[in-house]
Amino acid sequence: MFGKISLFLSESREELKRVNWPNRQETMRMVLIVVTISLIVAAFLGTLDFLFLSGIQKLII
Repeated sequence: MFGKISLFLSESREELKRVNWPNRQETMRMVLIVVTISLIVAAFLGTLDFLFLSGIQKLII
């Protein structure tokens, strides 16, 4: 069992050496894209929430 775990870890380490890791500029660009999309989706969902809440309040009152 420990032999299989050791083999898995060594193969994983070798595989990680072959990964083409992004540089700092690429990473920052991708982070900005993710943050921007997240803010857009949050604003959209917040607007929908506000509209639905307003509509339900008008129906109740």
